[in-house]
Amino acid sequence: MSSLLMLFVCLALGVLVARFGKPPSGIVHGINWWVIQIALPALVLAFIPQIKFESQLWFPVAAMWVVFFGAWLVFAVLGRWLHWSRARIGCLTLVCGLGNTSFMGYPMMQALHGKEGLAMAVVADQLGCFPLLASAGVVVASLYAGCTPQPAIIVRRILTFPAFIALVLGVIVGALGGWPELIQNALIPIGGTLTPLALFSVGMQFKFKLGEKQVAAVGLGLGWKMVLAPLACVGLGVAAGVSGVTFIVGVLQAAMAPMISAAILADEYGLEPPLANSVLGAGIVLSLITVPWANVLLT
Repeated sequence: MSSLLMLFVCLALGVLVARFGKPPSGIVHGINWWVIQIALPALVLAFIPQIKFESQLWFPVAAMWVVFFGAWLVFAVLGRWLHWSRARIGCLTLVCGLGNTSFMGYPMMQALHGKEGLAMAVVADQLGCFPLLASAGVVVASLYAGCTPQPAIIVRRILTFPAFIALVLGVIVGALGGWPELIQNALIPIGGTLTPLALFSVGMQFKFKLGEKQVAAVGLGLGWKMVLAPLACVGLGVAAGVSGVTFIVGVLQAAMAPMISAAILADEYGLEPPLANSVLGAGIVLSLITVPWANVLLT
């Protein structure tokens, strides 16, 4: 409970500081830089060598693919039926197909399932969600914005992302027996800064302005992201015989709020940015209730 309370406190502090604290310009960019370039790689380096690669480890990764490609199919069909613009279809595919599996997923899984849950969350994010953002996400954004995807840029984004490099290094270190205690004890507190700073950053960026013409799209988008997609992953896991923390974390990561980076990508490509921000804001608030509740149902 204390860990979950910290999540609420850090998020609320971010909202309050952004509104009343007059923070220095560029503070969000600076915090995000530390989280992505330093804290996240340190966390990956600390926990990946400790993961025992077992037969069920594919599930958290596959769950992220189910969420993304399921979203693409659902919103392409709904978009044609409801006469949506290509921008709206692309927007909802991105923000409701990619979850906030790092900034919110890591701290929530650690709060709910400890170090083992955090390790599974890292697998889902670094092998599932992030590669999807950098590859299929960019392809979707390009297609629905009328641009041509550039494969070389996509590959370079993945291979040069600090956490991906840390992931590869972590796998090698794990195969060699893990870090010496001195290095492990240095990595853990650095990685530990991710939780409060990430939630504080999310709070500072929180926006929720729902226009009348967006209500149905927001409802349908979050209906997929936070209800139908996790249920589809439950069905996949049960059918495949997946169990334990691997199963629970895979489903909960599938149920996580929309990804901030996906909303930024939608904005960069002009895919109805106001809708993306509305879905993002509503999803963050709802996930603080729905994810712990789903965890109770699964355990």
